[in-house]
Amino acid sequence: MTIFDSYFFFIFSYFKTRYKQKANTIALCYVSFLQISILFLTGCFLAAFLTQMHANTVSQDKAYILFVMLSLGLHFKNWIQYHGKKRKVMNAKFSKKKMPKYNLLLLFSLPVVCIIMGFLLLQAI
Repeated sequence: MTIFDSYFFFIFSYFKTRYKQKANTIALCYVSFLQISILFLTGCFLAAFLTQMHANTVSQDKAYILFVMLSLGLHFKNWIQYHGKKRKVMNAKFSKKKMPKYNLLLLFSLPVVCIIMGFLLLQAI
């Protein structure tokens, strides 16, 4: 199990009591948004690093197209992964053992912090 799986299940179980029908969608969107924001931060870091090294590898337009394609691929991968058998297996595994507790405010601030840091790195270019 990855850290994203445990985040997914924590958010899923937290919202399951309030929003029975939408808990899976909320958890899926959160995990996808977190992974996309980490991808954005990594891309901004690489862009700033390669600019400082005076390396012209990929144009800015192609980088944005690549980011959008990878983001759609990540969301589709998560949709396939968390809507099928794996969620049921995770449900069975996490219900038997004690689930780790996370601070919900911290979890929701992680993607926002990643995006802010990415924009700060873009300002360095």
